[in-house]
Amino acid sequence: MSSTQPSLMDQVRSAIRVRHYSIRTEEAYVNIIRRFIIYHQKRHPKEMGTNEIRQYLSHLANVGQVSASTQNQALSALLFLYREVLGMELPFIEGIERAKRPRSVPVVLTKEEVSRVLACLTHTHHLMASLLYGSGLRLMECVRLRVKDVDFAYKQITVRDGKGEKDRRTVLPEQLIPQLKRHLMGTWQMHQEDLRKGYGRVYLPYALDRKYPNASIEWSWQWVFPSDNLSTDPRSGVVRRHHCSEDMLQKAVRRAVRRAGLAKRASCHTLRHSFATHMLEAGYDIRTIQELLGHSSVETTQIYTHVLNRGGKGVRSPLDQG
Repeated sequence: MSSTQPSLMDQVRSAIRVRHYSIRTEEAYVNIIRRFIIYHQKRHPKEMGTNEIRQYLSHLANVGQVSASTQNQALSALLFLYREVLGMELPFIEGIERAKRPRSVPVVLTKEEVSRVLACLTHTHHLMASLLYGSGLRLMECVRLRVKDVDFAYKQITVRDGKGEKDRRTVLPEQLIPQLKRHLMGTWQMHQEDLRKGYGRVYLPYALDRKYPNASIEWSWQWVFPSDNLSTDPRSGVVRRHHCSEDMLQKAVRRAVRRAGLAKRASCHTLRHSFATHMLEAGYDIRTIQELLGHSSVETTQIYTHVLNRGGKGVRSPLDQG
């Protein structure tokens, strides 16, 4: 029996997977920890501590000029390394040069601009972008949507493990129901073909595939927007159909924005911003919109009050006042 000690990075990956973090978080944490070690001339983290973390985070802000969110993620990754992998509790880290968090208002499209962008999209891209706008979904929430979480009878979508690992419900636009049903019919046929070929198993979160061995082949657990191709899961090595790539939708929306002739720097997330703003314009209560968006604080939702069809701060110019 080999007594070889797993490498530090293998230990990090193992600790992340035990806690059911996403593969994106795993990749980000591993890269951050690797760069932290390289920055300190490849010293082992056990030989370092609070001072080295402070120096590295300040370096990210001053030299790397990273965003505030990137610096915060780096801190989270390093705290995870010391607390969860090395078992070392660190004192509160003071004296960090903080990256500046820009205070910017979101880009929002008018209803007419949204229509122009959607008109430049086709098939699956059109359906997905319509859900971003019509349901206020985040990009990854749309990409990771499962069949069981679409409720046609109640016209609602359940978002599982959204930001902050929270579930919520949001509206399913009635006019999208026929298109979505047709799309799911094609997806079901693809799933049946995968089953005939010996595939058809989908990734399940939180080790549910061990608790419910047959759940991964059930139709209800399949992705609403599966990939066109089978691929090998980088963690398990299992060949299966993953959900579609978010990159393809981002590129399609950027192309649509250009074709629509818009000067605004619009993206997939702009459609979610537009959903919130247009809901406010329609007179819906801000607390309701907060719940639909999945915001922890109503202050986050209040940023959308900056438009409401009356310019900055929601006021009218004196030139427009009789």
